[in-house]
Amino acid sequence: MTDKIDLRLLKTGVSGFDTILGGGLPELSFNIIGGAPGSGKTTFAQQIMFSLARPGCKALFFTAMGEPPVKMLRYQQQFAFFDFDKVNESVTFISLASQVEEGDYDAVMAQILAEVRSHAPALVFIDSFRSFIQAARGNHQDVAALQSFVQRLVTHMTSWNATTFLIGEYLANEADQNPIFTVADGIIWLSQNVQRNTMSRKIQVIKMRGQQQQPGLHAFRISNHGIDIFPRILPAPEPAGADASMVLPRGRLSSGVAALDDMLGGGIPSGYSMLVVGPTGSGKTILSTQFLAAGAANGETGVVALFERSPSQLMNLKLDGLVRSGQVALMSVRALDLSIDEMLHELVGMIDRTQATRVVLDSLSGFELALAPEFRDDFRESLYRLTTVLGAKGVTVLMTSELEDRYQELRFSAYGNAVLVDGVIMQRYIETHAELRTVISVVKLRGSRHSRQIRQFEIVDGEILVSASAAPFDGILQGHPRTILP
Repeated sequence: MTDKIDLRLLKTGVSGFDTILGGGLPELSFNIIGGAPGSGKTTFAQQIMFSLARPGCKALFFTAMGEPPVKMLRYQQQFAFFDFDKVNESVTFISLASQVEEGDYDAVMAQILAEVRSHAPALVFIDSFRSFIQAARGNHQDVAALQSFVQRLVTHMTSWNATTFLIGEYLANEADQNPIFTVADGIIWLSQNVQRNTMSRKIQVIKMRGQQQQPGLHAFRISNHGIDIFPRILPAPEPAGADASMVLPRGRLSSGVAALDDMLGGGIPSGYSMLVVGPTGSGKTILSTQFLAAGAANGETGVVALFERSPSQLMNLKLDGLVRSGQVALMSVRALDLSIDEMLHELVGMIDRTQATRVVLDSLSGFELALAPEFRDDFRESLYRLTTVLGAKGVTVLMTSELEDRYQELRFSAYGNAVLVDGVIMQRYIETHAELRTVISVVKLRGSRHSRQIRQFEIVDGEILVSASAAPFDGILQGHPRTILP
């Protein structure tokens, strides 16, 4: 027999989940939704249910919890996915709480089978399956009855002409100990992690038969819309036969500062990721604004993601005019429980909507602070994914990063981030004639010749003006360059 059976995939209605699954949930599969209390299991299950349920595709939702279904519905109906018109029509809620509390598993089984025969559902949910285990904590006879019940229930569920779900407050290590996980077609795990004053949520598809799901943990958020999942965005693989040594010719984009373009060998290569580092107040945001303004003057659109300023703080910047004119789209992010994938999803979506060719991230220092603590540990890996994904889209990215000027120590970026980008522009302070002056230099520009000069610059009327020639130095004063100025 050589005919291949194609699995029909169900669109779950949970943003991002079908992407993780590789297209959707296999029809007629038997699935376990597990996780700690409060991780969003019931909300996740009901969002799938209300998305799929319709005339001709009925859903049964059995609840084994002590609280009545009406109490659960009181809270679930606050979500946008909840559809009152489907309740008692395409969706039926049935309580098993009284039989479960009595430990009468035969009565529980009889009611489940009777309801399934009566409604002939296409979707069956049992929540919370953990309640059965808690009710059996007693003598050996109760435990044996529970094991028999579980075996019979699983046998029935896998034989029904329905897609089925068991929802329970399982622990991660139970997947290796509980035999029910062996027969499941799909195992979906929801978790939440609290560090200090922030909480992050993640979802993982541990198992899904017949599907090439995306591995790993994926961030998700619960809002009034329900659950939104942000699949890990990874760089696309190199096409087969591609020569990694080939350097494709790139156009050049103006930085918005003519003298700096000259230092860069004609401008910033299109699709490059550039890091502008410097101490506070040195003009990093002003330079990034000129970069966006140069694009707007050339008919290009841009996107700026602010991680430190709020939109109201743009009033005195040229950037405010670009945003108001629609030439630059603004993404303001100040959350303290952000994930890199959540930000990247929003950023990529904004780039696609506006057809932007230039992106500014201001700043990486603020971006790192906006991340949930557990995501900060993977900041360098996340930054690499971000720059690679945007570079593959042909977007030129300019990122700012605050770098403390220690005068006696020359550093090009915090945490060694310079190796992850294509180019580095450094701004520094110098002390001369009892005042601070600013200088700029191009530290790195991958695959391109560039000036090694250190040039003085000034900020005049909100714009950076770079000198046309290198600044003369007469040696070292207190461990840093001293410039002779007229």
